[in-house]
Amino acid sequence: MIGGEKLEISFKELSLDGGTANEDSSKILKWNLPLKELYKLACSFYKEKSGKAIHLSYEDNLKLVAFTQQAAHGPLDLSKAPPLGMFDVIGKDRRISWQQLGTITKLQAMEGFIDLLDRLCPLFKPYVEAIKKDKEEKARRAVQEEIQRTEAIAAEKERQEELQRLESEKNREELHRRQLQDALNQQTYHQFKEYAEIQFPGNPEQQAVLIRQLQNEHYHQYMQQLQAQVATNLARLKGLSDGEEDDNPAAVVCESGGNGTNEPIANEFANANNVKENSQFEFKEQCDSDNDSGDYAVISPANMWTKPDIKLFKQEVMAGKGDGVIRVNHGDTVTVKVPTHEGGSCLFWEFATDSYDIGFGVYFEWGKPPTTEVSVHISESDEDDDTIEEDDEVICAEDLECGQVQSSQTSSVASALGSRNPISIIIPIYRRECHQEVYAGSHTYPGEGTYLLKFDNSYSLWRPKTLYYKVFYTR
Repeated sequence: MIGGEKLEISFKELSLDGGTANEDSSKILKWNLPLKELYKLACSFYKEKSGKAIHLSYEDNLKLVAFTQQAAHGPLDLSKAPPLGMFDVIGKDRRISWQQLGTITKLQAMEGFIDLLDRLCPLFKPYVEAIKKDKEEKARRAVQEEIQRTEAIAAEKERQEELQRLESEKNREELHRRQLQDALNQQTYHQFKEYAEIQFPGNPEQQAVLIRQLQNEHYHQYMQQLQAQVATNLARLKGLSDGEEDDNPAAVVCESGGNGTNEPIANEFANANNVKENSQFEFKEQCDSDNDSGDYAVISPANMWTKPDIKLFKQEVMAGKGDGVIRVNHGDTVTVKVPTHEGGSCLFWEFATDSYDIGFGVYFEWGKPPTTEVSVHISESDEDDDTIEEDDEVICAEDLECGQVQSSQTSSVASALGSRNPISIIIPIYRRECHQEVYAGSHTYPGEGTYLLKFDNSYSLWRPKTLYYKVFYTR
């Protein structure tokens, strides 16, 4: 159709000049859509469907083309219009239709095009409604997806916070348990030792086993008695509250000391030292309780961190006197003994290895150090000596990687067990990936004694390890 060809030309002009319409058209609504957006939909629909889904007369096409020209260029100005050929009948008809629109605005021309297309083509309005619903559905989905994404992020953050809280609470409980057990062990060590000497005279090995058993039993009985006493007080408090609530509301306050139901719990933990005196141990001979049970403080936890500059660290160690480089053979355990310094308050250590990991732990031996010099001791897996690595039952009772004292050990080892100072675990022995980064740490002096830095390669059957380490103290 000739009119259709001319109409296609007019749409090319529209695509170039249609944006010159007044920007306020975006604020004018028609069919609940901005007028400019609706006009673009109408033009797109007419261009796609003309001659296919819709068939219009020549006059109707002229009117629609006139509206598009008016919307794109404004009223017709014949002085600026290019001349037409003598045989350009369609061009003349198109100019006549355009001129008939007079001086209507571009917005009015857009609205006239939409109304005429809607009147001539019943499919146009359902087409617009479908597009509008699709757009609304996409917007709704986008909002819903954003809400779900926000909720998922919030839920993940809450989950991570809960995991961190549970982990922190678990660590706190474990630390509190270890501190409490250490404190109980230190307070009862001398009493249990005297009792063990009576039970197994001249047999330090059996004495050490018995002391450890008594300490474990004492801790469990202490906790059971504490929990039972707290439960009894809470039950009594609840009974008083239920029986006297109407007649005397102040009775509960008087019974609990003024702080409600939380006060008995506070009283129980405040009187923890009195509860432990009721432990159900029968000694053949009463030990003096006013001995040196308070000589040793509770060990505070150590600080551990890592550093990435492992090559620089190894160069610094090798540039020293050479004391910081040790070859730890397979099956061996190296113990670096570092006495506390009278001018220091905190010990620092750093270490790394070549190619493979190594086990590491820190212990503290109470008592005045026999020397102020740092010493290195190597224990092989097949040796029977009296070094710290063999004293598992006395020293490493809470270290899962340590073994137990065997009844077949020699009498020289047993004698050493009986005479050695108490030892506390600061860091249990675990394998560290120190061949990838430098492991470092610090610990504040708990008192006078000797730090035992253990580098364990006993689990390795074939590989020796080259160890680089530094130890120093600060004031």
